[in-house]
Amino acid sequence: MGLGVAGTLALPAQSWSNSKAPLQSAINELHQFPDKNSENYWETVAKQFQFVEGVKYFNNASLGACPYPIRKATNTFRDTLDDFPSKYMWGGWDEEKEATRKKVASVFSVSEEEIALIHNTTEGMNLIAQSLRLEPGDEVILSDHEHASAVVPWTVWQASKGIKLIRPTLPILPKTKEEILAIFKAAITPRTKVISLCHIVNTNGMMLPIKEISKMAHENGVLVAVDGAQGAGMVKTDLREMDCDFYTVSAHKWLFAPKGIGIFYAKKEQQELLKPLIVARGYKDPSIRRLENYNTRNLPELLGLGAAIDYRNGIGEDRIHKRTYELKDYFLKSIESSDLIVTKTPSSNDLSAGIQVVEIKGKDVQAVKEELFNDFGIDSRPMSKFGLNAVRLSFAIFITKKDIDHLVTALKTIAET
Repeated sequence: MGLGVAGTLALPAQSWSNSKAPLQSAINELHQFPDKNSENYWETVAKQFQFVEGVKYFNNASLGACPYPIRKATNTFRDTLDDFPSKYMWGGWDEEKEATRKKVASVFSVSEEEIALIHNTTEGMNLIAQSLRLEPGDEVILSDHEHASAVVPWTVWQASKGIKLIRPTLPILPKTKEEILAIFKAAITPRTKVISLCHIVNTNGMMLPIKEISKMAHENGVLVAVDGAQGAGMVKTDLREMDCDFYTVSAHKWLFAPKGIGIFYAKKEQQELLKPLIVARGYKDPSIRRLENYNTRNLPELLGLGAAIDYRNGIGEDRIHKRTYELKDYFLKSIESSDLIVTKTPSSNDLSAGIQVVEIKGKDVQAVKEELFNDFGIDSRPMSKFGLNAVRLSFAIFITKKDIDHLVTALKTIAET
């Protein structure tokens, strides 16, 4: 009887090992290509993602997709947990959790002691806005392009105390980083305590110069909190170089991790400013782990994030970054001959990357979005704020040049009818 129990207890460990098999198989498939920049290579990457038949998914900025091997790994983690719940929820996966933290830290070029594994960007923005001890009359700068999940936490936790939210207006199509920097510089006063801003705005894909803004802010004694939902994973993100104080991510977007897992970065020297949103045993932990102490949580998704990082590393961070810009350039060159398709995203590679927003002259954006999907199977996001009247298109690594050819044909057909 004892031997039978021992044999049963070995099964979850075997399940953990089995979770890596589809991932390793997918990476091995990619490693067989001598030219890892060829279109055949990227078409093979695309086949490792699965969508409903007939759908071309250009809506990654709304919600990313898990590649098939990450789905398999995460489901195996779920089975492992349910095979022996108490073992794996409370302690059985401690080493694997910390291994995931280290993998995430490596992606951002920071220490694992500066990374908390949370739920999403919204939680991270709430952590910052709720924690800081601001005084009436203090100011927080939030541009007009900030996501609601970044604005609402400051409104609820701080504005009610008399903190002023300063909302400078950003240009839709800036030509240089200096244009954006000048706007934030003009908004700073002696009462400014925080600049809260997006890495890449979700409205029209504009990329903000975080490194330069951080330098300017710190020279004025101002903290910098970054909503990284649309940046992390799309482009290389070296947080040490960017030098912001806080950076928060929904890993289910451009990192292709399971839904409901997020990343929170806090500089070591700023962590004492932060209080956990949820308190339980361990709330006095001096490390950043006190911010993720939920007691019971969905650990398969957390470990799925680690698997997603392994998958990305199998492709290569530099290669993903380069591919993002390759797809952007290919798309823009494909539409430049059409006077009816107008870009509403800054063209400079310093100011945009894998999100491009285009308007079709004379067409309502909602009608364009519906026609793209109904007639061509293209899922996109209509953007109406700031007078854009344009569809937002996401060029993730599962998008191929053939997909972009299909997209351009669809846009030109709609424009000309």
